[in-house]
Amino acid sequence: MDWDLFSLFKSLILGFVEGMTEFAPVSSTGHMIIVDDLWLKSEEFFGSKYVANTFKIVIQLGSILAVVILFRKKFYELLGLKGRHSGAPAGTPKLNLLHVFIGLLPAGVLGLLFDDYIDEHLFSLETVLGALVIGAILMIVADLVMRNSKRKTIESVDEITYGKALYMGLFQCVSLWPGFSRSGATISGGVLIGMSHRAAADFTFIMAVPIMAGASLLSLAKNWEYFTLDALPYFVVGFLSAFVFAIISIRFFLKLINRIKLIPFAIYRIVLAAVIYLVWF
Repeated sequence: MDWDLFSLFKSLILGFVEGMTEFAPVSSTGHMIIVDDLWLKSEEFFGSKYVANTFKIVIQLGSILAVVILFRKKFYELLGLKGRHSGAPAGTPKLNLLHVFIGLLPAGVLGLLFDDYIDEHLFSLETVLGALVIGAILMIVADLVMRNSKRKTIESVDEITYGKALYMGLFQCVSLWPGFSRSGATISGGVLIGMSHRAAADFTFIMAVPIMAGASLLSLAKNWEYFTLDALPYFVVGFLSAFVFAIISIRFFLKLINRIKLIPFAIYRIVLAAVIYLVWF
């Protein structure tokens, strides 16, 4: 593989797209596929669609590192390395590793069973556009249900029960469809069961670390034979770019989500899908 500065720039752009969209409910994988298919054509300079798809998954490790750093206190608590000082009511079961495991289980099992099918059939522009619209409809429904609900809202991630963790995990399954958005699916699921947008987002980000790390490592292991040392600079640049821009994106998103909710993101998704469809199809 012959690499040059422009190709490295393409990796930086994909890392930027990944970092800025991974934790907003707009689908980072969907955006990377759109940008790549319509402009960057990473399959051409990687020489293999398997390596190109793996690149889009592996640079998520940069975003994962950003979550670990920004949520380090919560991860210390989960691992028993630091005392808890949550604002949850006295006697409320605190978030623990079992909550996270329960939330991860449904998507983890389905991901292992259908990983090859997803790689072969769902990493395309057409399937992403469909997922953007359907995911947007789910987000709109979640916001409307919450707006008309009279039940008490769960404000803290430490108030999540095991049942609610499972419920959010089931919603996470649909995010295996590129373009649907992991955060869009799980935040919508959390809102539908009475959680605040911020509490649902916090649990979404915590769950993202093991499931994204597992998906990245699995993709690397499956496609290891296609790699050469020439591909390494692209992965390093994409990883660092995703890390830096994910830090910025997460800080901004967590300040914003309880104020504007999900509907503005849903409208953006529908408009984006409509524009791309009208222009390119």
